[in-house]
Amino acid sequence: QVQLVESGGGLVQAGGSLRLSCTASGRTFSTSTMGWFRQSPGKERDFVAVISGNGESYYYHASVEGRFTVSRDNAKNMVYLQMHNLTPEDTAVYYCAAADEYSYNPDEFTTWGQGTQVTVSS
Repeated sequence: QVQLVESGGGLVQAGGSLRLSCTASGRTFSTSTMGWFRQSPGKERDFVAVISGNGESYYYHASVEGRFTVSRDNAKNMVYLQMHNLTPEDTAVYYCAAADEYSYNPDEFTTWGQGTQVTVSS
């Protein structure tokens, strides 16, 4: 079982960029599907991006495709979310999560980080 810690959140102007990092511990990291999710106040937790254990399969929510890039470095036990062209609608707490199987469903992710706040000002 992995443990996850997100970092890299903060304040950014609309149109700006930010890179989120997720540091994982655990010997099963390289076989774990890793997902990014976000939650705004009063909203449900939404899928953002997912990447397979070997990094060869990935998928994005339509609202972020073309702007966000998910990647991972298994040698470093790290997963990243590079965000460009940020808008106020991207403001949320962003969570890194791990799943045993490739999925976009948050219910399938068994391990979650504490979250990191991203705030985009207009």
